[in-house]
Amino acid sequence: MRALVTGGAGFIGSNLVDALLDQGADVDVVDTLVTGRRSNLEAGALDRGARLHEVDITDAPALNALVADIAPDVIYHLAAQIDVRKSIEDPGFDASVNVVGTINVLEAARLAGVGRVVNTSTGGAIYGDADTIPSNETTTPLPMAAYGQSKFCAERYLGWYGRLYGQSNVTLRLGNVFGPRQDPMGEAGVIAIFCGKLRDGTHPTIYGDGTQTRDYVYVGDVVRAQLAAGQSSVTGEINVGTGRETSVLDIVEVMKELEPEAAAAFDPAFEDARLGEIERSCLDVTRAREELGFEAQTTLRDGMRATLEATP
Repeated sequence: MRALVTGGAGFIGSNLVDALLDQGADVDVVDTLVTGRRSNLEAGALDRGARLHEVDITDAPALNALVADIAPDVIYHLAAQIDVRKSIEDPGFDASVNVVGTINVLEAARLAGVGRVVNTSTGGAIYGDADTIPSNETTTPLPMAAYGQSKFCAERYLGWYGRLYGQSNVTLRLGNVFGPRQDPMGEAGVIAIFCGKLRDGTHPTIYGDGTQTRDYVYVGDVVRAQLAAGQSSVTGEINVGTGRETSVLDIVEVMKELEPEAAAAFDPAFEDARLGEIERSCLDVTRAREELGFEAQTTLRDGMRATLEATP
């Protein structure tokens, strides 16, 4: 099996590349290395035969030529503009990557006759401040950030390509993914950022009162869901998370328990809540269990321990 992973030098993408290689797949990676890191692939993937192509998904001609040359069986599409703050400041740029870039991937797949496209999207950012928690895939999307809006729009194009061309497409709406290789200095999730603060001996910052919740899912579990989706014929949108809410204050307490000697210096500083952020987010994962045979297996504590151990 030959797989192409867009955004494959990133946090989730590089973990997926490793898993595909473990399965014996022939793997090509598309990444601009703007936010992705070559070092994520130099950890072993490149030595095991993965090929890196520095192509931008917004460059349609280059992407068309590359996909035609590779002729993959499946494309795992993870390349994206993921900075929520930047999406609000520059929604046009956000859409140029997340909407137009996704259209380019779908069109390249169509022209090359690719059999399957697995798109990576977002759960919480799409559902926004949902009335129903946990939220299932029929929940009306009410994004508060342009990032969530662009990812939802991209999903609609996957549906359109499926209706018009019979393309086999599926979207995974991920919870808040965390784990090794997530950059604590970049636009990372709170767990990676807090791990970095704990290692630096500095206070974490909480925006709001810390009671806001998310569905935190370990990257290894997300990779298993990606692989299952690539091997399935299921279409549409599927939530990938744990189905459990965890607050930011809960995260702080687990951090203190994992490294009690650092607990005294890890009391958080509080600042005003940031525009576009939601109060509660949790995913109903029934469809993933019933149609992909997927359930998250890693506990929050075990995942946080692995993330902390991998933090320099």
